[in-house]
Amino acid sequence: MISTRGRYALRVMLDLAEQNSDSYIPLKDIAERQGISKKYLEIIVKELVNGGLLTGASGKGGGYKLCRKPKQYKVGEILELMEGTLSSVACLEDPDYECPRRDACQTLPMWTEFDQMVHDFFYSRTLKDLM
Repeated sequence: MISTRGRYALRVMLDLAEQNSDSYIPLKDIAERQGISKKYLEIIVKELVNGGLLTGASGKGGGYKLCRKPKQYKVGEILELMEGTLSSVACLEDPDYECPRRDACQTLPMWTEFDQMVHDFFYSRTLKDLM
């Protein structure tokens, strides 16, 4: 399940994309438009900045802006930054996980296919597609 952090991060990114501005957009403006607490968004945008998806500036004229064009952001990269892996089962979440049943697991191919479908779905969509 995608948490509020992932969904709100996507909303912030989409909001910034829709502003179509080279200027920094104040977080309070984003919070007002999205109906999300500014305090909660501060946590989210910090991760987006640390993850290299946003640029931030403080002080007068400060705020946040995209680092790239909306068509260059995959929805999957935003969600994975905020959520971590989107894997459906623990044995696929960590590539180093040693499952004692791996060779005999009859359901592993199904989970692998499902995870690939989820990955392909989110990575085939960009912010531009959502605008």
